[in-house]
Amino acid sequence: MINNDRLVKQLVVHEGLKLEPYKCTSNKLTIGVGRNLDDLGISKDEAEYMLKNDILRVQCECMSSFLWFDRLSSLRKEAIINLVFNMGITKFKQFKKTIAYIESGDFDLAGAELLNSRYADQVGQRAIDVANQLSSNKSQSHSL
Repeated sequence: MINNDRLVKQLVVHEGLKLEPYKCTSNKLTIGVGRNLDDLGISKDEAEYMLKNDILRVQCECMSSFLWFDRLSSLRKEAIINLVFNMGITKFKQFKKTIAYIESGDFDLAGAELLNSRYADQVGQRAIDVANQLSSNKSQSHSL
């Protein structure tokens, strides 16, 4: 039986550990410990694992950036996380009116303000779903 721990250590030494995508010696887009993204990609399980980590990271960013975040309902927190996941915390912080409406508890105006933005024009249905979830406090999930 192989010793996985020993093999992992050896492969990390030989392949290297790169946390950013790079082109390997065969000019293939690669990440991690020799993961060839061009030919292999990632599995659904790997994508979901990364997504869960990204959601946790975004949630932490929201909690540390907005004192009002913890007071929101779960569905409204999810709407904010969706927004920040999509545009990043720096860009979301530029939505001053939307944020002010959220902070004051006027979620109808927050949703309307979100829809009255270039962001809404760029992402279409996503913005409508998130704005509706923010204002109505009802899930806007769609079957995939």
